[in-house]
Amino acid sequence: MVLSAIIFGLCAVIMITIGILQYKSKTPVTFYTGENPYKPEEITDVKAWNRKHGLMWITYGIIIIISWFIGYLLSDSLWMLLPFILGFFVPIFVMIGYHEYLVNKFKK
Repeated sequence: MVLSAIIFGLCAVIMITIGILQYKSKTPVTFYTGENPYKPEEITDVKAWNRKHGLMWITYGIIIIISWFIGYLLSDSLWMLLPFILGFFVPIFVMIGYHEYLVNKFKK
């Protein structure tokens, strides 16, 4: 459990750091690694765009922490794997959908 706490903690810190950096960014941020960033003139509200993306990553980091804690509470059973898996993978698909929603909302 200690090793999983370290791994989950590091992942959560990375995600929260990404979120904070995106939240504070002055230029439009990206979501996908290979995605070209939009130019400021292509986004209707760069500040809101960045904040929503930043909050999305911060939320993901918090979900990782919560999923580890729930898995820790269930550590005496095989069910402990469920929060670990759900906490890492399900939010990614939700984030992809949310990013597409933000593209439709903010892109000119």
